Amino acid sequence: MNQNNISTMQQIQFLQTTPQQLQSEINAGVKIILEDFLKNFKPKLPNEYLTRTEVSKMLSVDISTVHNYCKRNILQPKGIGGRVYFLRSEVEASIKPLNV
Repeated sequence: MNQNNISTMQQIQFLQTTPQQLQSEINAGVKIILEDFLKNFKPKLPNEYLTRTEVSKMLSVDISTVHNYCKRNILQPKGIGGRVYFLRSEVEASIKPLNV
């Protein structure tokens, strides 16, 4: 270290504190920070894609009904290589409560 770094460094002394007490205090502080982090942390779940057949089974409807839902923009199909898929989250979100 050069002289400039030494003069700007601060020293902290722990008087009447055992190493175990210091470790306990550090652990308590880290635990509080981790608990706060976990309250706000929402892991991103991977997208789950369903086929037309899986959607028809999920909704207990015929595959032609799934096709009609797509034509009426109730379901939003996704495609890759000629295959049709649906996001599970979007299928679930398309189910609306009835005002009975």
